[in-house]
Amino acid sequence: METYTEFKDLIDNPGYHEQRRKSLRGLDIDTIDAPIVEIIRDIVKLPYCFTLQSCYGHFLYAGRKDTRNMEPLPVSVNIKRVEYRIAYIAVCIQNSDTGKALLNDLSDIPAIDPAYIQFGCAEWFWKTYPNSYVLQVEPERHKTKDRISVDYDKALHIEKTRNEFFSALKMLIQERLAFLR
Repeated sequence: METYTEFKDLIDNPGYHEQRRKSLRGLDIDTIDAPIVEIIRDIVKLPYCFTLQSCYGHFLYAGRKDTRNMEPLPVSVNIKRVEYRIAYIAVCIQNSDTGKALLNDLSDIPAIDPAYIQFGCAEWFWKTYPNSYVLQVEPERHKTKDRISVDYDKALHIEKTRNEFFSALKMLIQERLAFLR
């Protein structure tokens, strides 16, 4: 599944409210990767945004082939190659002042590590949900792939970046929620 394409500007989406209601009705929190459940729960509290899909990002290697593995990479000299399954969050944003402010805030997150975090659109979502955006953790040269094989040292860097990414996203969403109170 290719999630990332270049950034597009917000457009008018008269179906936003119905799409949001439908998406929230269909959200099964039990299918969300445990480390990001709180982030997803908080995002759905924002009336100008809803999630479309997400993944915490998974590392598979010799002895650990579970595609839903959420364990940190072990300290090891024996692991040479790691399959990385992309960490991302795809959201649909309302074309409103608060939606534009959120979009602006989200666009700052790649500054954590510009070579490994991208912010753009989710083309295959955009067709159904205009104003769909994706934040993802993936080496820049592989930004259109959903899984890659990397050396162990690069996997450690990706893991560190992924953790910082979700921490920053969590903080940003909590700040936005504070505005609603």
